[in-house]
Amino acid sequence: MPFDHNDHYHRPLLRRVPPGARRALDVGCGTGRFARALARRGLEVDAVDRDEAVLAAARAAGGPTGIHYRQSDLAELHLPPGHYDVISCLASLHHLPLDTLARLREALAPGGVLVVLGCYREATVRDRLVSLAAVPVNALCRLAVHLRERGAPPAVVPAPVMWPRTTLAEVRAYAARELPGYALRQLLFWRYLLVWRRD
Repeated sequence: MPFDHNDHYHRPLLRRVPPGARRALDVGCGTGRFARALARRGLEVDAVDRDEAVLAAARAAGGPTGIHYRQSDLAELHLPPGHYDVISCLASLHHLPLDTLARLREALAPGGVLVVLGCYREATVRDRLVSLAAVPVNALCRLAVHLRERGAPPAVVPAPVMWPRTTLAEVRAYAARELPGYALRQLLFWRYLLVWRRD
């Protein structure tokens, strides 16, 4: 019963794209769904992932022009300073050092926006309560998707899975130092949304 937690948040993420944005970087693009959503808005998208299997699925999916898929480890990738109007990082930051945020910050053009849909390690009572509340909602969403897509062939591409090691408090502390003026919100479905705009 496919229900993708990351896809569920595409709309609020797309609302953060600044008017007139032209260039985007999608970090850990996976099968390319969000990269395609950005390209449909007219952006040139550098979509980066280190897993060749998911990139093959992304390329096979077709979609709008303007997407450049690249197999690379972000740690080894040159990011031109001040180059991107949008940098997105959907459920991939926990695969990388937290210092990656500072590299992404430097790659943003003035007025550019960094959006991170992140996964976090539960560490507080609040975390556990939010997680508990997500369980029945998740089950209902999975059922709704199953009923809507009955008969459709499953499109399952295994992607690398890694449990997050960083807590929300640690992400907040890092963002407070490196991304002044950031906004961070805990979401349902074991995610948080971090948004930062470069002046």
